[in-house]
Amino acid sequence: MPSSILIPVAIDHEPIAAQKIKTARTLLAADGRITLLTVLEQIPGFAAEFVTVKSENHLTERILAKLEALVGSANDIDCIVTTGKAGVRIPAVAAEIGADLIIVGAHDSNAIEYFLGSTASRVVRRAPCSVYVLR
Repeated sequence: MPSSILIPVAIDHEPIAAQKIKTARTLLAADGRITLLTVLEQIPGFAAEFVTVKSENHLTERILAKLEALVGSANDIDCIVTTGKAGVRIPAVAAEIGADLIIVGAHDSNAIEYFLGSTASRVVRRAPCSVYVLR
């Protein structure tokens, strides 16, 4: 049984987070930990010069608060918000925290996802540990 499970939570796919946590609880070792992770895309350099960045516009604190609200009173779940490309940062964070398992959600298969790829497929290819793809 995994002792460390990483669960990426995309801002626009928050409803599936509860299902991922439930799945993680069935797989988690008795003294294990779950980590919720949201990866925020960085503003590209060519666009950054046209954007006034103010601390109140920064999403990190708001996203962290949303993740902590999902966790509620659970004391075995940590929350992390980081920046970068999700398909790259999720496996990197998994390696950093020593995760034994990553639980990702998958969209329904269709031609667009097949040709464009998805975050889940990028994570599966780069992960340093097992990946559970939840449909």
